[in-house]
Amino acid sequence: MRKLLMSWLILFGLSGCSTKDWRTASREPAGIAPNPAASREAVLQIYGAPAWGWRGWFAIHTWIAAKQTDAASYTVYEVIGWRQRQGLPVVRIEQDLPDRYWFGERPRLLKEFRGGGVDRLIAAVDRAAKNYPWPDTYQAFPGPNSNTFTAWIAGQVPELALKLPFTAIGSGYGPSAVR
Repeated sequence: MRKLLMSWLILFGLSGCSTKDWRTASREPAGIAPNPAASREAVLQIYGAPAWGWRGWFAIHTWIAAKQTDAASYTVYEVIGWRQRQGLPVVRIEQDLPDRYWFGERPRLLKEFRGGGVDRLIAAVDRAAKNYPWPDTYQAFPGPNSNTFTAWIAGQVPELALKLPFTAIGSGYGPSAVR
């Protein structure tokens, strides 16, 4: 039993030493989101993708992408921890590709809203994101982190009826917990 445990620990430790490099990992669009040039309708999507490196074995990173009716691009709402080390707010709200690979990991669509009434939801998501209580704080565990941010928005905008998966570690942090 002891040998099996030691072998597992060595294997687990070495697997965290991947040759993958986050700087060259794919950030291309996955082709999930409608092209804004071809779709006039409002779109609100919540995505999740395996976290970078060995953390992706058990945890995901979540974000929200929104496109108002007739908009030419998407706005992406997310929390990125390494921004804190650069002296930047961890909350990132910018025009960007909505369904980018998360540093080599294909995103999965967790929830989607399209068409009538979605502009109102997008406005509510935008207000909630701008009022996130931890805009400069990131802690992988227990939070606040990217999943705390998405859960906070879901709590502030109950019409989303969003239930994040178990792997959205940090989604239950503090008052953001969506029950």
